[in-house]
Amino acid sequence: MLQGALWAAALALDAGGPYLFGQEGWRLVPGHFAERHGLIIIIALGESIVAIGAGASSGVDVGVVVAAVLGIGVAAAFWWLYFDVVALYAERRLSRAKPGHEQNGIARDSYSYLHFPMVAGIVLVALGMKKTIGDVGEPLKLVPAVAALGGTAMYLLAHVAFRYRNAQSFNIHRTVSAVLLAALVPVAVEIPALASLAILFAVLAILILYETVRFAEARDRIRHQLTEEPAPN
Repeated sequence: MLQGALWAAALALDAGGPYLFGQEGWRLVPGHFAERHGLIIIIALGESIVAIGAGASSGVDVGVVVAAVLGIGVAAAFWWLYFDVVALYAERRLSRAKPGHEQNGIARDSYSYLHFPMVAGIVLVALGMKKTIGDVGEPLKLVPAVAALGGTAMYLLAHVAFRYRNAQSFNIHRTVSAVLLAALVPVAVEIPALASLAILFAVLAILILYETVRFAEARDRIRHQLTEEPAPN
């Protein structure tokens, strides 16, 4: 009991240090800082794909192949949701911030704090996919269902907070998708696991398709601004 309390206090001090003691003394290279955190996202996504293979230990059939394809599709959707525009815009926002208090505050909130639920969401989804591949015809148990759908909801909500911190705008589409997925958990424990994975993929695919069409002009503008900016001396 005491050991657990001490660990909790240590973690709280470690995570809350920048708030408790300030962040003015940090010195960071914005591009490198953002890139390192992007690589952590890639590593987590890679582990989620490994989980697909680990879940197929009992044999491979048509259902397992379909589930594997859907699982890789989910991982690809996660990649797109972060790296298509979000990561690019956030890195530029960090680079343009005034060094010191402003820049360090953005780095603390956007990367040190808000990347944690992103990675946690990916890890939870990996657990859900592993259990799905293990028995595609049976409904998911409550924990894997919460991991797959709730983990995706956590990932999307972290993106909403990430965007708000950097652009001061609220992404209603990802919020609605997150709420919908969380609400589908009771359904996931009643239908075959393969169907739950298909629903998860469908929600993400529709979200990406909508954002691609709805924000096509803004995406193009952001990308052109990034490519046309001169390299720093």
